[in-house]
Amino acid sequence: MTNSTVNETERMVVTRVFDAPRELVWKAWTDPKYVMQWWGPKGFTSPSCEIDFRVGGKYLCCMRFPDGQEFWNAGEYREIVPYEKIVSTMYFADSKGNRVNPAQLGIEHEAIDDSPDVILFEDIGNGQTKLTFIGNETMQSASQSGQLEGWKQILDKLAAVVEGLAQAK
Repeated sequence: MTNSTVNETERMVVTRVFDAPRELVWKAWTDPKYVMQWWGPKGFTSPSCEIDFRVGGKYLCCMRFPDGQEFWNAGEYREIVPYEKIVSTMYFADSKGNRVNPAQLGIEHEAIDDSPDVILFEDIGNGQTKLTFIGNETMQSASQSGQLEGWKQILDKLAAVVEGLAQAK
C-alpha cells in the first residue's frame, strides 16, 4: 500500500492502493457502519454517521477529537458511478447538517469555490484497487492546514477497515 500526492499547484490529490477488490473499497467508503471506523485522522473517532447514498442524497458525519471536541462534516452527492466515481460537496456543519463557517470553529480552510470532492475507484489488477481523493482545496492550502496529512491518516484507517472486510470474505 502506498500514499502519494500529485498536482502540487492545484487541487489536493491523495492516492492509495488497497490490496482488495474495488467492491470492498467502495463498500467501506459508502456504508456508514464502516465510515464510522475510519472517519477522521489517527486518534480521532466517529460516533455518528448518516448517509443517504444517492444523487441528491446527503451525508452527515461526526469527527471526535481525542479531547472529546466534536466537528461535523456534511455534504450532498452530485454524481455516483457505482464502483468507479463519487462526486460530492463537503462542508463543516452543526449536528443537524446546517452549514457552519469554518472560521466560527477556529479552522482555516480555503475551499475552492463550488468545487466538489471527487473520489475515483480504479481496479488495477491483481485484486488491488487504487483510490484517488481529489479534495476541494488547493494542495498548498491543504499542506499548510494539515488537511493533506489528515487525509493520508484517514486513508490509513480506511486501509485497516478494507483489510478487515477482505479477511472476513
